[in-house]
Amino acid sequence: MTGSAPRAPFGARLRAAITDRGNLCVGIDPHPALLRSWGLGTDAAGIAEFSRRSLEAFADLVPAVKPQVAFFEEYGSAGLAVLEEILGAIGEAGALSVADAKRGDIGSTMAGYARAWLRDGSPLACDALTVSPYLGVGSLDTAFDAAAETGRGLFVLARTSNPEAGSLQRSTGPAGTVAQSVVDEVGRRNARSVGVVPGSFGVVVGATVADPPRLDDLSGPVLMPGVGEQGGTLADVRRIAGAALPNTLVNVSRHVLRAGPDVDAMRAAVTELAAQYRFTENS
Repeated sequence: MTGSAPRAPFGARLRAAITDRGNLCVGIDPHPALLRSWGLGTDAAGIAEFSRRSLEAFADLVPAVKPQVAFFEEYGSAGLAVLEEILGAIGEAGALSVADAKRGDIGSTMAGYARAWLRDGSPLACDALTVSPYLGVGSLDTAFDAAAETGRGLFVLARTSNPEAGSLQRSTGPAGTVAQSVVDEVGRRNARSVGVVPGSFGVVVGATVADPPRLDDLSGPVLMPGVGEQGGTLADVRRIAGAALPNTLVNVSRHVLRAGPDVDAMRAAVTELAAQYRFTENS
């Protein structure tokens, strides 16, 4: 970082944010049905107002906010301009930004994605990015390197809760299931970061999966969607996270956003959930 002190690693910054604000992560998902239910247009102006009210409701209450990139991309350059503003505003509110873009490719293309989302000075720079390892975890090397260099993080898809994923992610080989091999490789990369606990590289595991990978040796954060309206419960979070529970971000989106457009109603929903999903080293 030119002209300023190096940024602390994402894992350390996330640990501090969780200690201060608990483990709840709230998404900003301005899909068309929600925009219409809020009385907003399905256009860039609509997603801008949707995002503004969402940030007012909860950005100062939670450790991380997760914009779903697809709902901004669909409006082209105008939508991406809104996303750029939102990523900056999340940081101004003291939360960490998790861009849910699920990027994954090979070679120079993956390097381009890494520069877009993880490079200092990029208009889309976020604190952490979701990425897909299903071209091989090694295909993400440039993203791992860029994140480490700039103090940012990654959340690598491991065991997701969508029905289509099961046959692939449960497939077994010499190292166990595909999902477990992803977790183990991310854990090995965290282990190279001597003295940084948790590491800055995490995994995504759905709260509704019956057969989650073991997370004991991850030594990094977990992003866990699927809680609330998708069926995941507090008991599921504890069951799946295990030793990684203190470093788990429990993602809730629909339950909160459907309380809108009233900012106070959304804020009340987040306050209630934040008290429920607050874990400590001994919880």
